[in-house]
Amino acid sequence: MNSEHIRNIAIIAHVDHGKTTLVDHILKQTGAFRENQHVEKRVMDSNALERERGITILAKNLSVKYKDYKINIVDTPGHADFGGEVERTLKMVDGVLLLVDAAEGPLPQTKFVLKKSLELGLCPVVVINKIDRKDARANEVLSEVFDLFIALEASEKQLDFPFLYAIAKQGIAKYQLEDDSTNLTPLLDSIIAKVPPPAVNPDDKFRMLISAIDYNDYLGRIGIGKIHEGSIKAGAPMVLLSGDNKQTAKITKIYTFENIKRVETTEAIAGDIIAVAGMEDIEIGDTLADAENPVPIPSVAVEEPRISMNFMVNTSPFAGQDGKYVTTRNISERLSKELKTNVGLKVEMTDSPDIFRVSGRGELHLGILIENMRRENYELMVSKPEVIFKKVLDVLCEPVEHVIIDVPEEYVGIVIEKLGKRKGEMKNMLPFKENTRLEFICPARGLIGYRSEFVTDTRGTGILHHNFHGYDPYKGDIVQRQRGALIALEQGIASAYAMFKLQERTVFFIEGGIDVYEGMVIGENTRANDMVVNVTKTKQLSNMRSSGADEAIRLEPPRLMTLEQAIEWITDDEFVEVTPHNIRIRKRHLTEMDKKNARLAAKSAAEKNK
Repeated sequence: MNSEHIRNIAIIAHVDHGKTTLVDHILKQTGAFRENQHVEKRVMDSNALERERGITILAKNLSVKYKDYKINIVDTPGHADFGGEVERTLKMVDGVLLLVDAAEGPLPQTKFVLKKSLELGLCPVVVINKIDRKDARANEVLSEVFDLFIALEASEKQLDFPFLYAIAKQGIAKYQLEDDSTNLTPLLDSIIAKVPPPAVNPDDKFRMLISAIDYNDYLGRIGIGKIHEGSIKAGAPMVLLSGDNKQTAKITKIYTFENIKRVETTEAIAGDIIAVAGMEDIEIGDTLADAENPVPIPSVAVEEPRISMNFMVNTSPFAGQDGKYVTTRNISERLSKELKTNVGLKVEMTDSPDIFRVSGRGELHLGILIENMRRENYELMVSKPEVIFKKVLDVLCEPVEHVIIDVPEEYVGIVIEKLGKRKGEMKNMLPFKENTRLEFICPARGLIGYRSEFVTDTRGTGILHHNFHGYDPYKGDIVQRQRGALIALEQGIASAYAMFKLQERTVFFIEGGIDVYEGMVIGENTRANDMVVNVTKTKQLSNMRSSGADEAIRLEPPRLMTLEQAIEWITDDEFVEVTPHNIRIRKRHLTEMDKKNARLAAKSAAEKNK
């Protein structure tokens, strides 16, 4: 096979517009699986968290054979928080399939991924998906996509994009809405005809940009990328170029992608996407080159993080009871490992040796990292997410988001009111199908903690999407949580008797019979102030009265917090304690003595600074 018979494409779209489902049917219809072989849906979402949440988190490589062609496909995430995965993988491909929902139309992440691909000069093939929906408006959406291309200043060549219609769930693609089709042949033919072959020179000396990193217990680190020039053989003398550093390298294994598997080979040609093993120091953005042609390939620029949190050693009274990896060294090593593959992440040391400042693209980006750590038996505490400010021409600026909300008309007022308090500016309001579509430009810090409030306000009927818009001058203080915390007075076991007496004034985050400690947040107060309560109090028995003589105790179901909900809920003086089996919220200073010492230390520091 020569490079003329290779096609490298990425599938890009907003979250839940059908990328991974389409890949499933491409694999089935190109013979990747035996007939009658049982194949799980969303076969590319192999990560446990991806299957649980129904989203793609990591970009995946695969390839299929169609006619005499090899099509390398990259399945990318659709959520804005994992935009770093999209940015690095676009350097591997020569074209993109842009999927757009036939009812929802282009959404914030559609704009982001399309902008990145147009900037790299890629010509998209547009696929209007889900045309079988009752509320589908395929032709309108196609016009909206064209308008988006114009808004993003696409070239004339890019504006002349090919388009198809599809029902990814059924594995059907069509050139026109009225066509009869039972398979994806129109789509596969369009990829062959419209996506250019790799623009490479097979006669030059070998060069390859590392766009992804994998790890194998036996082979160590594995670099994945597209061969830009030349060919490669196992054992050939190579150099690894990382910034200004240059070191000799030896390739021990070469793999090509065949369906969803990596297959070992002895040689690979220009234009193909391959994986190589044998270098422990290999990183994303490095260039692997022939020793006679040590010229680096420019790497794609990844956008800076916009949200940060403090990761720290757990210091609660229950520390070390649950997790296996609990020390500063354990957390430091795990974060260092994550940095090698997660290009959108940044880790900095703080004044305290036990605290790491971890920055990412959003709450979900950092939440997935924390969830992975707890499943790997790590134990830690995290602080409230904060946005990262930056100076632009000596003006303090903050990240702002483009927010699109679809809600029934009766909830429009409450949404506008709540986002107004969070410094959101409404840019547009128009009828959209049976709902109303609202567009806002809102500070990123105004959206922290808003999603759960939004779900409650709209009774679960609203849909909220947002994506990074840019930096605007600081918009002033934003009101934080309106309700105070319910705090445990002492360590012990929460009793149903004590909780029954308190439940009229609070919403509990714990069930009866749970171990609590002094300073642990056990619920939400109905008022704005914090309230310390003795939740371990039990009923006193005497010879005059039995415990069963009174009315039965009935507790309201507690609001059990997920990790993301806990991170959204906390304020500056609270932490989330994360262990393999528990998620607890606690105050920064647990006891009255801790609070007194903190006040004295703050007062002393203020006097020194005068």
